[in-house]
Amino acid sequence: MLMDHGGNVLGAAYEEFRQYFPAPGRVEHDAEQIWDSVISVVGRAVAEAGITPSAVAAIGITNQRETTVVWDRATGRPLDRAIVWQDRRTSDRCAELRALGYSEMIRERTGLVLDPYFSATKLEWLLRENPELRDRAAAGEACFGTIDSWLVFKLTGGAVHATDHTNASRTMLYGLEARGWDPELCELFGVPAGMLPAIHPSAGVIGRTDPSLLGAEIPISGMAGDQQSALYGHGGWTAGDAKNTYGTGAFLLLHCGDERGTDEEGVLTTVACGPRGEPQYAKEGSILVAGSALQWLRDGLGLISDSSESEALARSVPDTAGVVFVPALAGLGTPWWEPDARGTIFGLTRGTERAHLVRAALEAMACGTVEVVEAMARSTTVEPGRFRADGGAAKNDWLMQFQSDLLGLDVHRPGATELTAIGAAGLAGVGCGFWDRPEDFLDALGEGRVFRPGPEAAETRQRAMSDWKRAIRALLSWSADD
Repeated sequence: MLMDHGGNVLGAAYEEFRQYFPAPGRVEHDAEQIWDSVISVVGRAVAEAGITPSAVAAIGITNQRETTVVWDRATGRPLDRAIVWQDRRTSDRCAELRALGYSEMIRERTGLVLDPYFSATKLEWLLRENPELRDRAAAGEACFGTIDSWLVFKLTGGAVHATDHTNASRTMLYGLEARGWDPELCELFGVPAGMLPAIHPSAGVIGRTDPSLLGAEIPISGMAGDQQSALYGHGGWTAGDAKNTYGTGAFLLLHCGDERGTDEEGVLTTVACGPRGEPQYAKEGSILVAGSALQWLRDGLGLISDSSESEALARSVPDTAGVVFVPALAGLGTPWWEPDARGTIFGLTRGTERAHLVRAALEAMACGTVEVVEAMARSTTVEPGRFRADGGAAKNDWLMQFQSDLLGLDVHRPGATELTAIGAAGLAGVGCGFWDRPEDFLDALGEGRVFRPGPEAAETRQRAMSDWKRAIRALLSWSADD
């Protein structure tokens, strides 16, 4: 996306890349495909805007977090496929570490729970499974990074190996209090310090692009993980600001300012951005599968041809006809953190139609969000202000109204729903001086819509959450007996 000084989006381009599922619970990406897609969409967005690359003041990057990439420092070539944040191959290793008593130490140091979701056990797995990679890493010839680090390295022609605090805080190798790489955690997971990127604030120039790639030397001055970037894009940079992004997964962040608070109830403590990209604290709840459940209904079962069909299908039936779908296709996140959970559909009958399944998938996003909000209320004294929504599924009016009914809160959806990209632009503009104040880029949000609880909201909440919690209990029981 290209944004001008008035907050207007001048050009945008989008491209999917392939996901690989080599075995149950395993999800991989080809980092070179991601790089190729970035170069492709940059060119198309610049062409749509009708500008030259030299007119671009700065670049901001936002990315899927936790996804683990390793590459050759000299050639810039990936040394294996990227292991995606949804991948569960290290579940047994996490269970082993829990049995050895490391959970509390990791929680205290990182604010995270011991789960395959985060990068550390993914990187450890790659180093253990590939002796040649392990040797090259020990010799300083291999780099590790999340997707932001990979793209910065490629954009700068290999000159800069860097990340920011928000992404570093999701690796399970970063100390929240020290705000840097933790030597004991690196030793625990067998990660050589030379593999790790330098850590920078989320706003500020960290490097410049190789002019042969984009046609100009452009500063890279903004970088944040997708959820923190979305919070920043909403103008959420002070304590009490909260948002939920309904994307592949659903992620709720509550900004806590300079107060870390306590670590409990399955809610993560992580890093968010202050007004000028400085690291501050936030609480986060993670629903590992949200929009990707609709993708599964589309690609796996062929029930829909496009996710946009889901709203009309949900409206076409009065309810789910007793169907409850718990889309734990990559395990359960907040507040359960059960990596061995698997997706389950309850209540099927001969009368079940595809509309009931699609509506149940949408209801699951809303019910899971309520669980996260309830857990946050028990884990911090910071109370959220207005509830802000973004992400692809936030375009679904039916889902937003259902969410408002279940929460009993107003749900604010800005005119722009791609807040992740807007946040990256804001950080980049603040980081290079394009905007003097962080508030100056918020004009891009435009007029939005507020969804308010309906007259039957309490009844809707009671029915939906009762069925949902019953289904969760059954699913956890199944997982425990596995």
